Amino acid sequence: MSQNNYHTPALYTETITGLVVNPSGVYADVTMGGAGHTRGILGLLSDEGRLFGFDQDEAALCNAPQDSRFTMVHSNFCHLKNFLRYYGVTQVDGVVADLGLSFRHVDDESRGFSFRFDAPLDMRMSRGRKLTAAGILAEYTPEQISNLFTIYGEIPRHTSKRIASEIERARKVRPIEMTGEFLELLKPFIDPRKERKMLAQIFQSLRIETNQEMQVLRQLLTQALQVLKPGGRLVIISYHSLEDRLVKNFLKTGNFEGEVQKDFFGRNLSPFKLITNKPIVPSDEEIERNPRSRSAKLRIAEKI
Repeated sequence: MSQNNYHTPALYTETITGLVVNPSGVYADVTMGGAGHTRGILGLLSDEGRLFGFDQDEAALCNAPQDSRFTMVHSNFCHLKNFLRYYGVTQVDGVVADLGLSFRHVDDESRGFSFRFDAPLDMRMSRGRKLTAAGILAEYTPEQISNLFTIYGEIPRHTSKRIASEIERARKVRPIEMTGEFLELLKPFIDPRKERKMLAQIFQSLRIETNQEMQVLRQLLTQALQVLKPGGRLVIISYHSLEDRLVKNFLKTGNFEGEVQKDFFGRNLSPFKLITNKPIVPSDEEIERNPRSRSAKLRIAEKI
């Protein structure tokens, strides 16, 4: 499968040049996917450089570059530190994560990520996970479901509660297992003027919960700080406000709450120096070439 069919990486040049400051260094691309950024990083490394590529989706494995400097790790990036240690690496010069859903996931009718297709409500990034989106709709309490739509989908609370109540009623009759069934259930609660946006928000919330995305992002950021050398770069591309807020807070303060801590002399105790005070976003030209890059935000920080 070609990289272009799998995923067109957003902010490609800005990402790889912001990451590779030492061509002879050791790097980790923790969201390899179609290997777009991966191949770009390898192109900037010297013969002494080394790159680890992580991906939990077995479908991505066929994209792994055949390069002696590259090591493929079939795992979720929340295991970054353990796998690096397994390969004898304790510190790296840079970590990059492109948190976006790949084109392949969105366009694969069988995976259930998109409301464009009638497919099983799966949404698992890794087939090894047990819980599916259908499982959430079947097993979670109405309050839990309502909270998901409100917190992860940013759906108004009163609408989330009504949808959760309807899910509870419908699942007593039969399980909600297909995207088509789910869309029919949602129809009375969707504002036709905002249909695509609201459906995207609801599907996003189920995907985030199915894959525990916010929890594993916290683990990644914490472990990246631990494994980065002083002067090493952390480069993150996020696509929705929940991710970006978490990344922004962590890079600015070293914690997820965004609470600035200072020493006795009033100096900021953040473990990072921000390379980008504001996120880098795609140009109009890039958005025209790749509309799915529209919401991408790139943040870069250097460990002090």
